Amino acid sequence: MKKNIWIINQTAGTPNSGWGERHYFLSKYWVKQNCNVTIFSGSYNHLFNNQPKTSGKLFTSEKIEEGIAFCWVKIKRYNPNSVFKLWSMIVFAFKMLFLPKDKFEKPHAIIISSMPLFSIIPAYFLSRRFKAKLIFEVRDLWPQTPIYLKGYSKYHPVVIVMAWLERFGYRKANHIVSVLPNAYHYINNISNNPDKFNYIPNGIDEDLVGNEILQTSIINKIPQEKFIVGYTGTIGMANAMEFLIEAVKLLKHNTKIHFVLVGDGYLKKQFIGDTKGLPNITFIDKIKKSQVQNMISYFDVCYVGRYNSPLYRHGVSYNKYFDYMLAKKPILESSSLIKDPVELSDCGIIVEPEDPKTIVDGILTIYNKSSKELDNFGMKGYKYVKKYHNFEYLSNQYLKLL
Repeated sequence: MKKNIWIINQTAGTPNSGWGERHYFLSKYWVKQNCNVTIFSGSYNHLFNNQPKTSGKLFTSEKIEEGIAFCWVKIKRYNPNSVFKLWSMIVFAFKMLFLPKDKFEKPHAIIISSMPLFSIIPAYFLSRRFKAKLIFEVRDLWPQTPIYLKGYSKYHPVVIVMAWLERFGYRKANHIVSVLPNAYHYINNISNNPDKFNYIPNGIDEDLVGNEILQTSIINKIPQEKFIVGYTGTIGMANAMEFLIEAVKLLKHNTKIHFVLVGDGYLKKQFIGDTKGLPNITFIDKIKKSQVQNMISYFDVCYVGRYNSPLYRHGVSYNKYFDYMLAKKPILESSSLIKDPVELSDCGIIVEPEDPKTIVDGILTIYNKSSKELDNFGMKGYKYVKKYHNFEYLSNQYLKLL
């Protein structure tokens, strides 16, 4: 008998969406193991390149391929920098309570993936209704993230609500999955059951990720015969991008090194203004996920940065690590040592966080290395990501719980 898996993740997407494909890729392998998967996601996501086509009804079902279906739950468009983003999370969770059970096969397991956290409530009640196993997947630690990165007080009303939801989820779930390797220090203190914790990180799959050629108009924006320091991803607070921007300024007179930042985010406009007139930086709009590998092929070194925050002692699982490593590129990382993929694979150089001068030193160190040394970095990362972060391996880890 086929097992039916439900995934409740308001931000889940398809390959056509251009963002949030973790559960789609896992599902590809679950289907091969005699499972059917239905993914419940929001009908609008500000991070999607392409929004789903919906019927206007409360729930719009879409069969993606054999064994994988999406159900788009109707939510209104919102400004990502407004309170309506938070409101959309509440609306999504509330509407999931009214899911018409006769239109979907009874689930054997329900995976609720945060953030957002509000959906843990309907996920719990649905798991009780269908007598299904409940798995709480944690991709970000909330409310720790707003407390450490945005300075919110632990007594802020939203933080209090988030903390309650988090505690509820950890204690009611049959299993807890975290993409952060060291999160058990934090989670086990709340769940009071260390046996629930499982580490299943983010991943990538060479057979599924795609390598679509970039448009000529985009390629022409990348300078020729320069040493390219590249970045792909969200241009926002979590990636400590302001320190890279300061490094750009420090290297403005170096005619051999050029920075290429690919992506969108609420800080992008500010950074474009800060670097106006500088000859050594190029901003490129967000591209499709299937084009990322082709874009990275034009880089000589890839950049990852983050703050020196207690939040990261739990570990990280940025998808950009795996994109970079799959492309066999050396990585320059500005961060504290926390046993992340760069440190574990020795695929690049790690410098102190929050310091533009150390970023510059790291860039110059890599720039002065031989092609053979750079290729060696790249190959180490490639072998590591193929072994420990491919979706076939990760899906099998999940199946042990399902």
